[in-house]
Amino acid sequence: MRIGKWWKYAIALVAFLVVYLFVGEQSMLHFWQRHRQINQLEEQRDMYKEGAARAEQEIRLLQNPDSLERYAREHYYMHTPNEDIYLVDEK
Repeated sequence: MRIGKWWKYAIALVAFLVVYLFVGEQSMLHFWQRHRQINQLEEQRDMYKEGAARAEQEIRLLQNPDSLERYAREHYYMHTPNEDIYLVDEK
C-alpha cells in the first residue's frame, strides 16, 4: 500500500515538470529561446558598435587634408598629373 502513495507523488512531480518545462509563455523552453535571441542581438549590437567606431575613425582621418589625399590614392587610385601608378597584386 505504501508504494501506491509514492506513485501519486511521482506522477504529480512528472506532471509539474512537464508543465514547467514545456507549457505556457513562462516555460523554460521559451526562456531558453529568448536567452538565445538576446545573445544574438547582443552580438549584432557589438558588431554595429565596432562598425560605428571604424566609421568615426575614418571620418576623423578624412578631416586631415594629407590623410584625405592618402586615402584617395589608396582606395580610388587617384594621382596627380604626369604621375604613373603601378598596381601590385599582393597575394
